[in-house]
Amino acid sequence: MKDQNDEELRPSKMRGVAFPKAKYGVIAAVIIIVVVNLIYYKEFLISLFK
Repeated sequence: MKDQNDEELRPSKMRGVAFPKAKYGVIAAVIIIVVVNLIYYKEFLISLFK
């Protein structure tokens, strides 16, 4: 009976939707943050290496 309750947690319209693993979302968020910071602080980073 417990197995039936676990399967019914999502609404019926969302049962066919495949959700990605949470670790991929974390990796994507870290990559986006790093890329945005590199773009934002580009001039500062270039001045450090000169």
